[in-house]
Amino acid sequence: MGEITVVGLGPGRFGLITMETWEILCGASCLLLRTSVHPTVEPLRRKGLVFDSYDRFYEEAEDFSSLYEHIVADLLARAQRGDRVVYAVPGSPSVAERTVVLLRDKAKEAGISLRILAGMSFLEVLYARLGVDPIEGIAVLDAMDVDRIPACRGVSLVLTQVYEQRIASDAKIMLLEMFPDEHEVMYVRHLALPDESVRRIPLFEMDRQPDMDHLTSVFVPHL
Repeated sequence: MGEITVVGLGPGRFGLITMETWEILCGASCLLLRTSVHPTVEPLRRKGLVFDSYDRFYEEAEDFSSLYEHIVADLLARAQRGDRVVYAVPGSPSVAERTVVLLRDKAKEAGISLRILAGMSFLEVLYARLGVDPIEGIAVLDAMDVDRIPACRGVSLVLTQVYEQRIASDAKIMLLEMFPDEHEVMYVRHLALPDESVRRIPLFEMDRQPDMDHLTSVFVPHL
């Protein structure tokens, strides 16, 4: 049996990768990225790291659920062949990373050694930029999980993966049942990157922003 080590590539700026993670990346004989569509990846290339990614799995999968299952199955198959796999994900392995949740269960069932390193997520940067202390109560949700929004009444919300207008619109409709149209939210894009954008907008304009992508989130303060 081989083993799987999971590391995080941080929120986007190369300097936010932990030193422990960097040492493991440099020493990896089998380095696999969940996706190469992440700002940290280009600096890895420039520094000479050799890696493969699961980008092709995105093109072949029918939905995200099957995508994550296929990625985890491939990682386990490699480890069962004896490979010492380093699996790198955007942000932190412990924050909003479904493949890591699946790996925890399936690696244990398969008897494969799994090590998950602590990493920095975009949340730490967001808290610093907005002057928010999470101890006051914050729920972090994938914007596609709109059905879970009503269960978070009374606390501030961080909606991640607001990467297209349809998703933003569905989330906005649900939020408008809880907040006034003019409730001020923070539209957050490309945190810790040179083109970082943090701007206040009324809730009703949440799905009208022209620059949404996979590095966009929305912070909704509680009433």
